[in-house]
Formats: sequence, structure tokens, C-alpha cells
Amino acid sequence: MKKYKIFRESVKGNVIKVLGVLPFYLLTLLLLSSCADLEQSSISSIDKENFYGSKEDIETAINGIYQEFTVDGFYGMFNNQSVYINDLQTDYVKAGAQTNSAHIRELSNFAIQPTNLFVSYAWEEHYKAINRANVVIDKVEGAGFLDDQTKQNYINEARFLRGFVYFNLVRYFGGVPIVLHDGEGEGASRNSVDEVYEQIVADLTAAEQLPANYTSLDSKANSLAASAILSKVYLTWAQTSTEKGKANQKDYYQKAVNYAQKVIDSGKYSLLDKFIDNWSVDKKHGPEHIFSIEHDRTINANVSGHCTFATNWDDAEPVLLATSDKYYEQTDPRDQRRDGSWAKRIYNPNTGTDYEFTIPRFRKYIDSLNFANPASSGNAAGQSTNTVIIRYAEVLLIKAEAENELNGPTVAAYDAINQVRRRAYWSPYLNIQNTPSDGSDLDLAGLSKEEFRERLREERRLEFVLEGQRWFDLIRWHILVKYVKANTPTDAETLGTKTTKIQNVSKKNYLLPLPQEQIILNPNLEQNWGYSGETGDGPYGAEFE
Repeated sequence: MKKYKIFRESVKGNVIKVLGVLPFYLLTLLLLSSCADLEQSSISSIDKENFYGSKEDIETAINGIYQEFTVDGFYGMFNNQSVYINDLQTDYVKAGAQTNSAHIRELSNFAIQPTNLFVSYAWEEHYKAINRANVVIDKVEGAGFLDDQTKQNYINEARFLRGFVYFNLVRYFGGVPIVLHDGEGEGASRNSVDEVYEQIVADLTAAEQLPANYTSLDSKANSLAASAILSKVYLTWAQTSTEKGKANQKDYYQKAVNYAQKVIDSGKYSLLDKFIDNWSVDKKHGPEHIFSIEHDRTINANVSGHCTFATNWDDAEPVLLATSDKYYEQTDPRDQRRDGSWAKRIYNPNTGTDYEFTIPRFRKYIDSLNFANPASSGNAAGQSTNTVIIRYAEVLLIKAEAENELNGPTVAAYDAINQVRRRAYWSPYLNIQNTPSDGSDLDLAGLSKEEFRERLREERRLEFVLEGQRWFDLIRWHILVKYVKANTPTDAETLGTKTTKIQNVSKKNYLLPLPQEQIILNPNLEQNWGYSGETGDGPYGAEFE
């Protein structure tokens, strides 16, 4: 395991090594020197002092920020890390029998340690991306060969990526050191959660100034992606227990509504009729995608696709698996999210028949175009599926949630959530609008604020299966412990490999531990509560359940 002083890039003299493999759409610039091997350590070097002499140099450096999202193979930020941290630490996902990693089982069983490799890589990779963004911002500021508009666009693109990365960090670890220039940060103590959110907002607000036509790809920074993430930032900040989160809650909810509405009013995005098309490898950059991480199995591979379907048409448990079949069975068969999120049975092209699993597989990561391709051997299923960071359905649900928290279930809140529900019950094959099987109304109406809140939470659960959302949701709603204990299947209900989720989950799981190696390197970093043997409720009051 490489060591980094807190978060600084690996440096040799004046050279920063650009590690890993470029994302698919950025490959052209360095195609001849790249390698498809995910463990490859270097494809180029950038001399920080002499490199930034042309527009092409700066674009290569910006590509290096995106690059950090898909390096480090199995533990990569958006290869496995986001799903393993954010979904495995919930009630509905577990480590299957094929898992031989203690680090995965720690996440699955709420027994995570400061030495966990997912934690170490999360800290390391996020700060490497931040450092790369800082270098770009510093160098572009002094690039006299650029016109003012081009210079500002490059800076704002780097700020988008820096703000996005800090948003992950603050939700993973709480307050973290804010570093805004290359070479700073060694020995730094943690900033407060509010200070980190202020920096996130500043960066993403700057990124909103990117031209509307800056890019046609949802895997590149753009102004509306900044607005969409800002809506989520303010919704989340409003639900923290920080000084500013509490004092400004109403204002932050209103900002969440406003930024969501800005995306809606743009008319650029819409819900796909067919839910599963959001993960089809031939429908990338679709009208529902706002910001995504690009994957291609021949270049950087989305490892989650392998880990959810590596055992193919067989009941042997893959590494990542549902805790039971109840989530599939409890979902209305008329709701297309059931068969779009879960594969209880799926067509096997090798036999020409359907195969039925005892425990459903995660459907979003089964590449139905390529799993039957002899060249892919089946194990590549889903490795070319993009990681969706935010899509239009979430913007609608953010608006509905913030509006309800602010004003109760208004017409605007109902309209937003019901758009998502209508798509869920739309039959793209018969071209008809279904209604729930239990005879209830499709459109929600007549609910109290509390009832609307519960229905909203249920819609998010159904909508975002294995999209790296669930742990973040349970945390910001302050219901992680209560929810996991109430909803995780018991040993009698759990199919296959058992878990100890119910026994182990506690309030310390509202944050990840800081990596032990970072605390050793920097004594000014304080470990999060609960990971040094503390008991009781610690900093988590009665509102945390």
C-alpha cells in the first residue's frame, strides 16, 4: 500500500505522476501510451513547473482529474468504492460467499476498521483529485497565453470537480482539511463540516458559470450538472446537525428547490420511458443523465459489474448480493423498477431459456448486450456500464423532498414525485400507463407532511438500488441504526450467507473512520468518534436513531 502524507500526490522532484488509465472519452490524447491493465502505475508524467505551456497541456492536466475517478482497479473511487461503501453498509446488500476479502466483510457487517482498504483509498484518491484540481487552478490563473473566457472555463471546470469530490469527503468523514493550493495541507487539522460545505458551494457556484454549450457529454463538467449537485448539497446540508445547517435549514431547503427547478426549467433533461435504459451501454449520455462517470471494460472497467454477476447463470453467490429476495418480492410487479433493479430470472443465451436465481442479482449491472458475447466470457457483464452520479429522476425527488420539508406536500411537491411514479408504472412495451396492483392511486395526494416524507423515502429506495445512494440517504435522514435493525432480514429470512448487520450497526457508522495511516502521518487529525473504543451516543443526539 502506497503511503501519502495526508493527501498529497506522489512526487518525484518536480514531477507529478499521472496514475492509472484515462476515462474512455478522454483517451484520444494519450491513446498510444495508455494500457488497458487496471494495475498499470503510470502512463505519463507532468512537470508542474514547465508543463503548462499550452492549451493542450492544460486540457491534459484537467483530464488527469477525471482520471482519478477510475484508477486503482478494484478499490477505485467509482469502480467499486462508491457502491461498496454506500450500499453494502445498508440492510439490503451483503457480501456473498465468493467474498474472500476481510475489507468487504467489514463493510457488509458494520464492522469497519480504520485499516480498511476502501477507507484508505477513499481518502487517498479524493485528495489526489483535489490536488490535481488545485494545480490546474493555480497554473491556469497565470497562463497569459489564454484569453480570459477560456481561462475562466478551465478554472471553473476544475472547481466543479473539486467541489464534487469534497461533497463526497464531507459525507464520508465529516469535517476534513480544506486544501486549495498545491503543496499545502501537510500537518493540517480538520475543518468543520460547515466550512467544508461552504467551500463546496463556492466551487459549484463558480462552475455554474460554465457556458451552456461547454460539453455534450454528461461525463464532463457543465453548468447544469453544477446546479443539480448544488440542489443535493443544500438538501443534505439542511439535514445536518451543524450550527449553520440548523440555523439556515429553511434557506437551504429553498435553495435546494431553486437549484432543482433551474435544472427542470432548462428543458434539457427528461425521464426515459424505459427505466433500465439508464444503464444500457448503447444508450449512454441519454436525456436522463446529468453527470456520470464513463466506463469501458477494455480501458478502465467498472468492477461492480463483475462483482454482481461474476458467477453468471449459477446460484453460487457472487461477491455483491442481496441479503434476501424480499426486496424483489415486495416490489409491485407493475413497477418497472422491480425488473430494472433486480434479476430474479433472466434469459440465458447459452441455453435459450430463463434462469431463476434463489437470490436476485442486481439487474442494473448486467450488460444484456455483451454478456452473451464470446469475447466477453460473461464475466465482463456490466463493466462498460457508466456510474450515474445524478440523473433527472433524482432532481425531481430532491425538489419534492425539499418542498415538503419546507412547506408540506404542496402541488409542486406532488407534481415532482408523481412524475417519477408515473414513469415507474409506465409500460414501455405496451405503451400504456399502469396503476399499482393493490388498487391504490398512482398519483399521490392527500398526505400529511410526515406521510409524504415516508413515501418520498420509499420512492428513493425503489429508484436508486445499487447506485451508491442508500447509506448517504439513511445518514442524512438520521435513521441509519433504526432502519437497518428494522429492515435487515433476520437469520431465518436471510438467504445464503448470513450477516451480522443487526448486531453490529451503531451510531459510529454515521461516518467512516479516518484511515489509520493518515492519523499516524498527521497527529493533528482526530479519529471519528466510536473507532477508538468509545461507547454510548457520543456526539449523536436523540435525533439520530
